[in-house]
Amino acid sequence: MGVLNGKVVLVTGGGNGIGREAALIAAREGAKVLVNDLGGGERGGDVGSSGPAETVAEEIRAAGGEAVANSDSVTDMEAVKGMVEQALDTFGGLHAVINPAGILRDVMFHKMPDEDWDVVIDVHLRGSYNVCRATIEHFRNQQDGAYVLFTSTSGLIGNIGQANYAAAKLGIMGLSRVIAMEGASKNVRSNIIAPVAWTRLIATIPIKDEAGAARMEAMRKSLRPDQPAKLAVALAASDVSGQIFGAQAENLLLYSQPRPIETVTAKDTWSVESILNTVFPQMRPKFTSLGREMAPPPETAKAAT
Repeated sequence: MGVLNGKVVLVTGGGNGIGREAALIAAREGAKVLVNDLGGGERGGDVGSSGPAETVAEEIRAAGGEAVANSDSVTDMEAVKGMVEQALDTFGGLHAVINPAGILRDVMFHKMPDEDWDVVIDVHLRGSYNVCRATIEHFRNQQDGAYVLFTSTSGLIGNIGQANYAAAKLGIMGLSRVIAMEGASKNVRSNIIAPVAWTRLIATIPIKDEAGAARMEAMRKSLRPDQPAKLAVALAASDVSGQIFGAQAENLLLYSQPRPIETVTAKDTWSVESILNTVFPQMRPKFTSLGREMAPPPETAKAAT
């Protein structure tokens, strides 16, 4: 008996990458799975087909599980409501949403076309809103529901060339946190994962030289999509809520969340000059750098026992 026995799970972006692995793992853990995938091109978001979602659903059924496919877009609220109805009509319930559906449109911000901003925000942030808003009342009424949403280190830490993606992914952090706070009394949980895994989206990142090609090949071999997918399924089955997790190879991370780290109080009132001369110099040692430092010190990394 699996940890999701008797549960129904909606997995978006379930035709490839992390979504595919999450759907397969959830099914192996006993869930009935609605596999959603638009079936778009390599960068995602393009007009696609029902093929990828149906292929995964068929693989689940062939292994003895229960699954159906859906090829609608998470950007369409009516379509997302249709996914919910499909789960209820087919399986008689819905208990968790795992939402890794996404796209990339990488470009330096000063060169970014409006359409590249709009489509990334639409898929990631609006898509996360849609799947949560379409299910939240059902989850609250049954007093049971779990959201596993996806953020990124591009938003939590930053990454050059991904202002659109970073903005959307950091917005998802706020969305998940508030859903968790508001849902606590109704047993509605929400968590987010910042995954590092080889997917078709990562494969679209331009390779500029041999060193870059070597790094990408090393990533492909060591950063498998099943690693964050296992974490996603575990969160769907758990009572954990309101947290930010990371998954990188066999490392699982718990991220801190923004809280004040320094306060400077004026004796009377601040002036622009006194802020420049007093506040910034005092706070500067605690400023966050513009680098991408994210690994914990060796002494804080603990192996599972």
